[in-house]
Amino acid sequence: MIELKNISKSYKKGQKVIDNINLKIEDGEIFGFLGPNGAGKTTTIKMITGILEIDKGDILVDGKSITKQPVEAKKQIGFVPDNPEMFLKLKGIEYLNFIADMYQVPVNERKEKIVALSKEFDMYDALNSKIETYSHGMKQKIIVIGVLLHNPKNWILDEPMTGLDPKAAFELKEKMKQHAKEGNTIFFSTHVLEVAEKLCDKIAIINDGKIILVGDYNEIKEEFKDNTSLEEIFMEITKNDKKNN
Repeated sequence: MIELKNISKSYKKGQKVIDNINLKIEDGEIFGFLGPNGAGKTTTIKMITGILEIDKGDILVDGKSITKQPVEAKKQIGFVPDNPEMFLKLKGIEYLNFIADMYQVPVNERKEKIVALSKEFDMYDALNSKIETYSHGMKQKIIVIGVLLHNPKNWILDEPMTGLDPKAAFELKEKMKQHAKEGNTIFFSTHVLEVAEKLCDKIAIINDGKIILVGDYNEIKEEFKDNTSLEEIFMEITKNDKKNN
């Protein structure tokens, strides 16, 4: 479970980019975090993962405070960022072993998982090449494999499908479903509303740093009966919010 309690964040000149957000992502849920560019999705995710400091409020990961117990909280998180340009000088296999060391995955277990996952995502033959030689999609895949390798309870995914080929995207979506089915938590942002519509149990829409809609997706569809898709609901909600501001 992930809980955001009265979270706020400001950058220069005191301008709030995140304004008093409250969210609860329950165990067993796939929770979609939606919003226009610049709405505050990535900033929120970076606070959940401890990359950015929280100005006000707190975030609990399975009851552990990201501000007061950062190491314990982060052990429960697997994070796929929106930009996979990291650890570029490492070979793929070196990166995966580094992640396995960080999360104390036993040697025999990691070897089996690395082989299985890299073959599943068509990355096995690229493991001994440096990450800097990978395409964008391959970089995304190696980071996804790293998360699956230590299989934390809470997955935090920021635009995880970006750059993935159809097969890899399908595999990731299936693993997301299975992870939630086993009672775990998935919190992910996406601009691909069709993906969110098919995967999510709950959604939240953020705009200008504020949550403007949150709830069970099926209940939201009932509320907006005139709209037949999440895309239409999203467009109506964000359009009306812009008018109100």
